[in-house]
Amino acid sequence: MDEVDDYRRGLFEALIGDGRPLLKLTGLALIGSGLFAFFLAATGHFLPHDILFLGMSADELRSVAHGRLVHFMMHDRVSFGGAIVAVGVLYLWLAEFPLRARQAWAWWTFLFSGIAGFSSFLAYLGYGYLDSWHGVATLVLLPIFVVGLYKSSQLVRPWQSARVLLRPGDTPPVRSAYGAGRLLLLVTAWSLVLGGMIIMTVGMTSVFVPTDLEFMQVASADLAAANPRLIPLIAHDRAGFGGGVCCCGLTMFFCVYCSPPCRSLWQALWIMGGAGFGTAVGVHFPIGYTNAMHLAPAFLGAAMFIVGMALTHNEMLRGGGSP
Repeated sequence: MDEVDDYRRGLFEALIGDGRPLLKLTGLALIGSGLFAFFLAATGHFLPHDILFLGMSADELRSVAHGRLVHFMMHDRVSFGGAIVAVGVLYLWLAEFPLRARQAWAWWTFLFSGIAGFSSFLAYLGYGYLDSWHGVATLVLLPIFVVGLYKSSQLVRPWQSARVLLRPGDTPPVRSAYGAGRLLLLVTAWSLVLGGMIIMTVGMTSVFVPTDLEFMQVASADLAAANPRLIPLIAHDRAGFGGGVCCCGLTMFFCVYCSPPCRSLWQALWIMGGAGFGTAVGVHFPIGYTNAMHLAPAFLGAAMFIVGMALTHNEMLRGGGSP
């Protein structure tokens, strides 16, 4: 009977399935986009539409601030790539484990994370640069994500409201190693949300913090004088990076808060942390942007994350393979 039903299914019905394949595709697309950002930064390439918007050649751009402007831009883009790779990894875990187990909190996490991530594209209204490639990618990926959400909503019947996100997956005593580690991971997640919102706000307003200009050894007016479109382009990078970090923190928080101890989540969190914190901290040293005040929040976040992961190690690994 199952074989007969297989022949009756249409191609798209088979590919879409219960919606989880589309949500996994979203995660893979985010990972691919992040890796592409790494490639561009590592090779020093710029996207064609960026060069067209500026009206400058790549060599002319590299001459601004004796090359320090390009290094600064690459630092933002590598960090952005790490953030969206981290989100993509958590999306793969959510789709394969808790959503497959028909956990309603996983579906709501996808919804709110998606709202945060996709709506951050609208931050361009604050700086005036409409990134055509980013826009096209958003328009292609958004319907895939929405259809995946719609189809996967059938997995969480009977329906549960968003209040399910308020139910903790575990309530360990804070004085225990696991409880303290879990709390550190939750604080780390909210720090990412807050940090991402601050970065996005800075990108839409002042664009730079004092340590940025100190690193480049220029003033904002100098950049505007070199090319009035430089600051809107940099603002786009900053706002996108902030949106990615905020989305990552929100997704991480609900994964840690709503899931019981789980081996697969612990493994996904390590990959997420390696991609996010590894790039956010590591990119500064090759370019020489090592201001202690600038790096302090990233180092603090990474330290909380590593300690939290170490403290939760035993309990998470004993938790099995899925929520």
